[in-house]
Amino acid sequence: MIRALHRWPGLLALALVTVLALSGAALSVFPAAERLAAPQAGAGLSVATLASRIRSVYPGVEQIRRAPSGRITAYWFDQGAPGAAVIDPATGQGVASADPDPVRRWLTNLHRSLFLGDGGRIAMAMGAAMLLVLSLSGAALVARRAGGWRHWFARSRGPLAGRLHVEIARIAVIGLVFSSATALWMTASTFDLLPDGGAAPAMPAEVSGEAGFALDQMAVLRQTRVTGLRELSFPYPGDTTDVFTLKTDRGTGYLDQGNGALLAWADLTGWERVSETITMLHTGQGAATLGLVLGLMALGVPAMGATGVLTWAAGRRGRPRIRGNQAAGRAETILLVGSEGGSTWGFAATLHAALTQAGQSVHVGPMSAFAPDRYAAARRIVLLAATYGDGAAPASARGFLDRLAAADRAPGAALAVLGFGDRGFADYCGFARAVAAAARAKGWDELLPFDTVDCQSPQDFARWGRALGQALGIDLRLSHQPVQPRTGTLTLISRRDYGAGVQAPTAILRFALPRVPLWQRLTGAGFARFEAGDLIGILPAGSPLPRLYSLASARRDGFVEIVVRKHPGGLCSGQLTALEPGDTVSAFLRRNPGFRPGRGRAALILIGAGTGIGPLAGIIRGNARRPIHLFFGMRHPDSDFLYDAELPAWQQEGRLARLVTAVSRGARPHYVQDALGGDAAEVARLIAAGARVMVCGGRDMAAGVADALAEILAPAGMTPATLKAEGRYVEDVY
Repeated sequence: MIRALHRWPGLLALALVTVLALSGAALSVFPAAERLAAPQAGAGLSVATLASRIRSVYPGVEQIRRAPSGRITAYWFDQGAPGAAVIDPATGQGVASADPDPVRRWLTNLHRSLFLGDGGRIAMAMGAAMLLVLSLSGAALVARRAGGWRHWFARSRGPLAGRLHVEIARIAVIGLVFSSATALWMTASTFDLLPDGGAAPAMPAEVSGEAGFALDQMAVLRQTRVTGLRELSFPYPGDTTDVFTLKTDRGTGYLDQGNGALLAWADLTGWERVSETITMLHTGQGAATLGLVLGLMALGVPAMGATGVLTWAAGRRGRPRIRGNQAAGRAETILLVGSEGGSTWGFAATLHAALTQAGQSVHVGPMSAFAPDRYAAARRIVLLAATYGDGAAPASARGFLDRLAAADRAPGAALAVLGFGDRGFADYCGFARAVAAAARAKGWDELLPFDTVDCQSPQDFARWGRALGQALGIDLRLSHQPVQPRTGTLTLISRRDYGAGVQAPTAILRFALPRVPLWQRLTGAGFARFEAGDLIGILPAGSPLPRLYSLASARRDGFVEIVVRKHPGGLCSGQLTALEPGDTVSAFLRRNPGFRPGRGRAALILIGAGTGIGPLAGIIRGNARRPIHLFFGMRHPDSDFLYDAELPAWQQEGRLARLVTAVSRGARPHYVQDALGGDAAEVARLIAAGARVMVCGGRDMAAGVADALAEILAPAGMTPATLKAEGRYVEDVY
């Protein structure tokens, strides 16, 4: 519900809200510019002195106004001709024209009414209402995505457009709520929909009938400081029954022109003060700095509009359209999806179609929308959960475990949890396993035992589907066809071969950068932006499932590079290692933000073996300022010393501080974890000084490295687990 409340007003009113925000941001500059340009009155200057100075220069003065910016304007008649000027309070002289700025007037009319009168005012009020809805619903979605309000500034993940959308919203939402709410108040006031609340003093019944009392002798004007003045209106010349009208920050009063006596006074009411405060918050008049801040926040609207549209479009491409999706409150079967890259949604669509065909009423939604009280008619809930990084929740499942823990009791509908992952990773289906464990601890009835799908296997999914069908008493056949990712064409430009002498054929393959469409350049999608350690998916001929390889290059290097070892019977590795310069492959890019060197100047300890050198080499190639210590394991230096030419050169250039190698096929087998143990003192010193550890390679190697580091760090009271919790130990393990 909240997501729809955020999405559709944003899409439908994008142009109107953008005009409202941009014009408001432009108008926010004028109060600050006006305050800087206008001569300011001294703190002790009285209204009596100011009025005397202005009258001595302009004898026909009729009114003096002070704007919230401090600008003082005088209006007069001189031989029947009207005049007006901005006044220097120190002299009473006019220093600038009082004519309205045409640019400001044009922007104000655009902002208030689109030059369409009352109809335009109503349209802009609707835009402000939609902006308020977008701000409040967006705040709720950010909190949901972060896992609760307490984690408002938690690090966001996912595609660039989505991250920008969230980061801008986190900062701008408070200002947008203020601006939109105050705009609605001011519109309501314009159309007399709010009570007046003002209390002007009654006109005096009797006056002295005299005129000409000196301004600088009037006690009330002498006691009133110019900094509190709003307006002073003079009596009509020759009319001894007329009075001075004084308006200040405290209220309004009438003064006798014959003796200066205060004839009547009315303080500002609480309602008037509230209205003035709201006007100040919206326009910035009287609070120039606040106005500029709100204006800057308003600039986030077009940026969020653009990133929101891109995120919505990407979501539509990544999520299959599910026909006949039932409302959550009416469905018998609830399918909740936790997905990072979007592939799990395809499995959910297949399951939805099969269950619907079998006569079930089914609702599909994200795990992040989990709310037990929403599923009134549900008899079963199925969770299809992928895992992000090292056992973390994927993007569409953020906050699920917190909501489950906060629930008074488990839902009455029986539960089935199906995990999606890759057995090559150390924490295979880690998030799904955590969900299943939390459900058991909550006492949630089990429909099926926990199960997994490896590498998006249609066979695993079909096997699980048969078990689900048996539990439901229906014949359920799941035939899933993975959604093909959108790919580009890569052309091989060079290759270097290693490993033949140790029966481990390996190649460093370098491809030309593909042509990037304009929309990808603007959004950073596809191959427009990538870093060493990101993943490239290769679709081998004869298989619908892509194989992922870690990139050994970044966009700034000007090429796409991977390291591939040919595995016996390996479909993709066999095809890749058979490529010759000029040959092409179909590929797509997948971000891997969890495997980054991070910012700062702290040392990096890079540990890899075999093809695991790939992303580490890319990190070294792009290094310009921090010490890097590389521990590299190989079989034999004469055969599979990958990057044997570049590593010494990078040392000479200062990109690599130290290289430690381990040879496993020599006279004395030596593995990379042994190399770490042999250099334990230096490794411990670097880590104690804040070094970040990055490990890339096979699962067994990574486990051995973790054991070696545990021994090295034990005397200092640290463990690899504590480093991981601090974000200083990251792995890319296969």
